[in-house]
Amino acid sequence: MILRTTITFFALLTLARLLGEKQLGHLTFFDYVTGITIGSIAAEIVVRRDTPFFNGIISLIWWAILAILISYLSLKSSKARIMMDGQPKIIIKQGKIMRETLKSTRLNLDDLCMMLREKDIFSIQDVHYAILEPDGKISVLRKEFKQPATKGDLHIPTPIFTYLPSEIISDGKIVKKNLKELNLDETWLHQELQKKGIHSADEVFYAEVQSDGSLFIDKY
Repeated sequence: MILRTTITFFALLTLARLLGEKQLGHLTFFDYVTGITIGSIAAEIVVRRDTPFFNGIISLIWWAILAILISYLSLKSSKARIMMDGQPKIIIKQGKIMRETLKSTRLNLDDLCMMLREKDIFSIQDVHYAILEPDGKISVLRKEFKQPATKGDLHIPTPIFTYLPSEIISDGKIVKKNLKELNLDETWLHQELQKKGIHSADEVFYAEVQSDGSLFIDKY
């Protein structure tokens, strides 16, 4: 049983990586069902002694291959993508509830109101458009007078973002990959550390480059 569990564990880990982030995120109902099925097959292999081990592994791998083939087909064909994943549906259009769409998606008004409240919208009259996405979540465009003001609306000067905030030291170790992504090097990092009286990355528990190029440091 330990051997079956170990092999199944690494097979499931490998297949999960092959299926990719889309599958892991359960972005569509098909992805959700596929994830549950693969987990169920793996559980059968591990728990049930009467399940032939080789047959179980073959089933697990074949199901994953089918999921990958379907994903590839959806990537290449818009018709296949719509058939497999579905497509967004407008359930509120220009402030008006689309009753036929609600009916076809089997949503009732209580469900709709709950989904809007999850978006911090407590009145349907605040909504200009609401779209039901293929993953079952709702995207909302508020009416113009209900949208929050931005700095641009208020003509407030904003700094230019130079960098994407990224960790460059984690637990005393320099994250070289992130430094390279930011077009920075260790020489620059050591100079910045010395400005703050730090002589080595070993003294730093966590360091992060901020959007304006400054350095946030949390020492041990």
